[in-house]
Amino acid sequence: MTIWIEIDLCNGCKLCMKACPYGAVELENGKAHILERCTSCGACVEACKQKAIQTDAQPRSIPDFSDRKGVWVFAEQRHGKLNRVTLELLGKARELADTLNQDVSALLLGHGVSDLGETLISYGAQKIYLVEHPTLKDYRTTAYTQVIQGLVNQFKPNVFLVGATHLGRDLAPRVSRRVGVGLTADCTELEIDPDESILLQTRPAFGGNVMATIANRYSRPQMATVRPGVMEAEERLDNKGDILKHEISLFEEDMDTRVLEVVKEKRRRVDLSEAKVIVAGGRGVGDAGGFKVLEDLAAAMGGEVAGTRVAVEEGWIPSDRQIGQTGQSVRPELYIACGISGAIQHRAGMMNARYVIAINKDPRAPIFQVADWGMVGDLHEVIPEMMAQFKAGRNE
Repeated sequence: MTIWIEIDLCNGCKLCMKACPYGAVELENGKAHILERCTSCGACVEACKQKAIQTDAQPRSIPDFSDRKGVWVFAEQRHGKLNRVTLELLGKARELADTLNQDVSALLLGHGVSDLGETLISYGAQKIYLVEHPTLKDYRTTAYTQVIQGLVNQFKPNVFLVGATHLGRDLAPRVSRRVGVGLTADCTELEIDPDESILLQTRPAFGGNVMATIANRYSRPQMATVRPGVMEAEERLDNKGDILKHEISLFEEDMDTRVLEVVKEKRRRVDLSEAKVIVAGGRGVGDAGGFKVLEDLAAAMGGEVAGTRVAVEEGWIPSDRQIGQTGQSVRPELYIACGISGAIQHRAGMMNARYVIAINKDPRAPIFQVADWGMVGDLHEVIPEMMAQFKAGRNE
């Protein structure tokens, strides 16, 4: 692509200089001049109101995707048990598919997992693409990628969603590369653009300081991984669907890895996405001892204790109890934020809580902007009072 200046049309307004992100435009004798550092990004072309900056670049055309139909969800399972995020994605897929007037399909791979099909149907899947093979018994990137690539190329889905789990974060990039499409990772929100009928994928960007919305106009399927806990699973027992079995040809000797043994950790990872009540602490808790107060409150309410990244880095709570952009995403009925300022990185993990109570000494803390109830005060004084009134109410 070439960019040049029509000197007679340039009036030296400097708009192109302000628009250029690379400082590749300067004035020379009162006229715009393109420097060698120009990357031909076209920002100056759009900024020039005099049409003095010209280019031979042709607008990129959007391909015809009329043959791309359906919203697919990868049904992640381990040892015959579905991951919760699969059911959450089916609920969102149903919403997206209704807007597009298309079907929802689940992609179920494994060995001896056909009984999971009915569960997937009850949570919104209208079609189950079932592939069973001994080679798929345990997850391996090569085998799963090969199967999914074949199905995507054969049935041409419009949207393909994968949970942003350890497995999903390994599988989705490989699949997207194989089928030649882009991938938006760790999404926290999905919706269909009403004008273009394309998927708008929202995720934290720039270290969580902004929420970026990404659209894929030039390839299909539109792929995204979605963080567990940010969508809502909805079971409907009256749902109907079909289970479509597909035969594949896979050979163990073609696999680049072998599963010799599955070793399970004895320590159980806390799954905060299932908690109805969460009491979370941040820098304002002070130290590990301060979390004892939060643990007492959580125990009294039948909830779980969690914290921010600072609390984890200081060693006050285990890493599996971190909530936020780099931790877990949750959607409890009640979220009590204690000594948490409310940075966007943390809010990304708890913004789907039904009710939020914030306790902070700083009345200007951002957490109050998303709280349903706010209490300005020292949490070490407020929480004991809450406990006393809570116990008194139970004894009445």
